Amino acid sequence: MKPETAGCLKKAREALADAKIIDAASVHRVAAREAYVAAFHAAEAYIFERTDKAAKTHRGLRALFSQLAKDDPKIPRDFSKFLADSFELKSISDYEARRGFNGRCRFLGADNLV
Repeated sequence: MKPETAGCLKKAREALADAKIIDAASVHRVAAREAYVAAFHAAEAYIFERTDKAAKTHRGLRALFSQLAKDDPKIPRDFSKFLADSFELKSISDYEARRGFNGRCRFLGADNLV
């Protein structure tokens, strides 16, 4: 494993642990953001390990990850959906005050991804 990949996975594990603690404290808006950060860094690690490149945008990361992982049996099929869904929750949490955020964060087996 490349050092950069290991660094991304370390960040992903830390963010996932934080998300679980925050979610247990019923601060779901912040937990959703941290769950996305965990998924983002896990996808970033996968991309870097396969291509030696880093995505420049969130959208670019999701697209490149989906393209690279679509036929990889080691990647759970629902991870790309989780990545997209968690980005949506992060966006709602960060920017859409009028819609609010009123639901527990679901980690969808993220423990197996990071």
